[in-house]
Amino acid sequence: MDSLTQIVLGASVGEVVLGRKIGNRAPLYGAIAGTIPDLDVITGYFLDTVTAIEVHRGFSHSIVFSVLAAPLFGYLLSFFESKASWKELSWLMFWGLFTHPLLDAFTTWGTQLFWPLDIQLAFKSIFVIDPIYTLPFLFCLIVAMRKPKASLQRRKWNYWGIGLSSTYLLIGIVLKFFSYQAFQNALEEQNMSYIELQNRPAPLTTLLWSANVKTEEGFYIGDYSFFDTKEIDFKFYPMNNHLAEDIVQESDVQRLKSISEGWYTFTLNDANELFFNDLRFGLLSFEPEENRFVFSYRLYHDENNFQVEEFRKTPEDGKALMIQLWERIKGK
Repeated sequence: MDSLTQIVLGASVGEVVLGRKIGNRAPLYGAIAGTIPDLDVITGYFLDTVTAIEVHRGFSHSIVFSVLAAPLFGYLLSFFESKASWKELSWLMFWGLFTHPLLDAFTTWGTQLFWPLDIQLAFKSIFVIDPIYTLPFLFCLIVAMRKPKASLQRRKWNYWGIGLSSTYLLIGIVLKFFSYQAFQNALEEQNMSYIELQNRPAPLTTLLWSANVKTEEGFYIGDYSFFDTKEIDFKFYPMNNHLAEDIVQESDVQRLKSISEGWYTFTLNDANELFFNDLRFGLLSFEPEENRFVFSYRLYHDENNFQVEEFRKTPEDGKALMIQLWERIKGK
């Protein structure tokens, strides 16, 4: 999830653990703990593109990291916090660190919670930014922090925030199930055979869902709003392995295939440049003719080596998507 959401979750957890003892310093420490796992993005400045993808939400988002790091951070905090013991501070840090990847597990990217086991845990039931999850949670936390540390109302407001956000996560799982059924029924009605079907929420909402459908020849992508009255349309995207015949043995290409879990295509742009597209995160817009993907990587040889370069999105891409998103949520 986004940084603000993880700060709110960590702060709320910190309040549960030590709020009654040290007041507003508990959510402060929890917010710090909730931020730490995402510091793995810093490694992206020192690693090549593919390695940075592999590292993201890896070790720092695991149970192992939470267990090992919590006592260390608790020890460091003990130099500044005299009203709580090292053990209590370590316990607070553990829950702040551990709930971070737990929440991330509900997103499309998921997390390697059981690192070093090669298991990518991704329920794909909430987008990485969802204001309906975050804003009520934040409101409850702010109200709680304004109450005296021993106040029963303080605890109630904090638990209300945890309860509302957790309920929304459960609703997302239920909506994922119903949208999956809608996609499955549409495929059957259109007599489309397929190998696998995956669905995920659209940006900022759980009312609009997208689906990737794997077939022998390639992939179909479709979207569904709970307000739709028309049949679901699926657009076909061929895998195009033939475009990458000359570079298929490159280790970076093999690693990208592994990262994408087989959900990928190769495409050429107007300049005849080759791109690897990770289909798990969808397209850059809801326009029927859209062929650009959220995560796309240019593959090429420079004078010395084979290179992988991530396609950079622009603010204009985001603005256009937000406009289309609202229209698409309203149904068709």
